[in-house]
Amino acid sequence: MTSGITRRTMKTLRRITLDPQVMGGKPCIRGTRVTVGTIVGLIASGHTSETILAAYPYLEEADIREALAYAAWRSEEVEVFLQPPG
Repeated sequence: MTSGITRRTMKTLRRITLDPQVMGGKPCIRGTRVTVGTIVGLIASGHTSETILAAYPYLEEADIREALAYAAWRSEEVEVFLQPPG
């Protein structure tokens, strides 16, 4: 049984920028100082897109989706060694 989801290479990101002069070069939402990590952290802590957009009114829903897509892509592309439990 397939889920209908296929593995693809990451599309060109138009809403994520990387600038060594902004936030130490961390990926940010289209030229702002709002990092992808901030967005992912807010989602992970239970905030909805609506509450994030209320806190950052200059962002758009598509910015949040692209931040999550970027974070998911990076987590698959970077090998991270985790310490086993115990």
